Amino acid sequence: MLKLPALLLTAAALALGVAACGGSSNSGSNSGGATSSAAQSSAAGGSATSAGTSSATGGGASGSLAIAANPSGQLAYDKKTLSAKAGKVTITMTNMSPLGHNITIEQGTNGSVLGATPTFQGGTKSVTLTLKAGKYTFFCSVPGHRAGGMVGTLTVS
Repeated sequence: MLKLPALLLTAAALALGVAACGGSSNSGSNSGGATSSAAQSSAAGGSATSAGTSSATGGGASGSLAIAANPSGQLAYDKKTLSAKAGKVTITMTNMSPLGHNITIEQGTNGSVLGATPTFQGGTKSVTLTLKAGKYTFFCSVPGHRAGGMVGTLTVS
């Protein structure tokens, strides 16, 4: 009869050891801090950063723009043009489409990429850039999506 308590103690110790090692190492890792591998170009407009967000930015702050992918799966944004004042500009993209999309910003119509959100599906992501006055192109960099119509113009004054 001495074997049953020893077996229970061994099982309890094993469960405790598994619980101690199995803790989550990614608490909140994708809810608010995902970053893209956005290129930075000081000659074309300054620095670029990108971060995921859990909700779209409100309409109050100057320099904050909102755009959405077509929710039915068409290769389109809800806007073909965006405009902002020179300086720090945050673009928040919503994607409720069944396809993964992103928003990528480049200098001119075929210049260097200044920043991008990660490609994602469901929710919102933002990219923040410091932009000089000029014309920029925004597009989805998923292969085929730009050619399919996910492209527009950002005018910074």
